[in-house]
Amino acid sequence: MIGTVVTGGSFYHLISYVLEDKKDLSEEQKREISLRDGVQHKDRAEILAFNNCVGDKYEMAEQFRDVARLSRRVEKPAFHLSIRLAEGDHLTKDQLIELGEALVKEFNVADHQYLMVFHKDTREQHFHIVANRVGIDGKAASDSNSYRRMAAFCRKQEQKLGLTQVLSPKSFLSKDQQLIPRKDQRKIKLKDHIRNTLRNVNDYPAFEKVMRSLGYTVIKGRGISFIDGKKVKIKGSDVGFSLSKIERILSLKKELANKQQTQKNFESLSRKKSGKNIHCVDDDRLQYNSGSSLTLGIQNLANLIEWLLQPEMTGNTLPYELTQEAYDRKQKRKQRRQSL
Repeated sequence: MIGTVVTGGSFYHLISYVLEDKKDLSEEQKREISLRDGVQHKDRAEILAFNNCVGDKYEMAEQFRDVARLSRRVEKPAFHLSIRLAEGDHLTKDQLIELGEALVKEFNVADHQYLMVFHKDTREQHFHIVANRVGIDGKAASDSNSYRRMAAFCRKQEQKLGLTQVLSPKSFLSKDQQLIPRKDQRKIKLKDHIRNTLRNVNDYPAFEKVMRSLGYTVIKGRGISFIDGKKVKIKGSDVGFSLSKIERILSLKKELANKQQTQKNFESLSRKKSGKNIHCVDDDRLQYNSGSSLTLGIQNLANLIEWLLQPEMTGNTLPYELTQEAYDRKQKRKQRRQSL
């Protein structure tokens, strides 16, 4: 699981966020995205638990503010705690409530005002807690080392509940643990989407259209970046697909499509000549050489495209068998054999 901690000064905006649907989505967009992703964007919020607060967002915000005024030293009294389970993990509603109650105890706000809200707009289960750092007695809960405390809490609860073990941020790990390779599932997913899209399109407009349909905002400038549904921005170069590489692949695919069409035309012409019983040794040899050269060029292009589609291949060095020199040498050897 992944936990986050944020302190702020506005209870109203935080309570509004956790209780309401996303404001940047129209009703039609909510329906479309919900059907596509199997989630719930309309009426996404479900209150799981609350303590010492009641009413609508305006009334609760005022109640939180009244208590916060009991301490003049706390400039940011709003605690925003959230937990997101790893992909594939699932807890019952009662387990989520128990997890949230353990979290407010960890941050010493179990007796303070708090509101726990479950969100249904993502495939991974997640909930938010709005808590008042200031208690009824006027004493404030500490927010020091909050990130470290949250990471330690998540690792402990993963073991207790039998959930996927997630690595804490590197700064909270031992030196040995910091050397463990980390997999960013968001980048892995983007990499797969780019590669699969490039396999199925032949020009940039089509590429961008498909990526948008997959939920990405595409930003093209001197480079290319993608913003996913969680508003996370990732450079194409960070997943092995820079703008220059994407454009090169699409250019080669266009060239390949042209060669394949030329080959079809050549084969069609050859069948027509065969049907007319036209026979000329020199002409047949010329057709054979042209056809063989065209087939070899198509295969070479296909191999090059496939090699470039591997995102790990980010350098400029090609395998020798895919270079122009290797291609030319192969052609010369083939022509010598045919002339014998």
